[in-house]
Amino acid sequence: MANSDKTIERRKDILGGTPVFKGTRVPVSTFFEYLEAGHSIPEFLGDFPTVSKEQAIQVLESFKDQLLQPQ
Repeated sequence: MANSDKTIERRKDILGGTPVFKGTRVPVSTFFEYLEAGHSIPEFLGDFPTVSKEQAIQVLESFKDQLLQPQ
């Protein structure tokens, strides 16, 4: 994933290595669960103020880039 090292981190001392938004304890999976449930990005950011809008957008862009890469 492009630039995911700047946006996502995995450390054993933070939620046992669950991928989180860098500098937070917010799992990236929680972001996708919010979106799947029909919530907006602003709603997610309101509930998790330690995550920046830029981080949320970068996660989406990184996953999009990964999906669109030729195989």
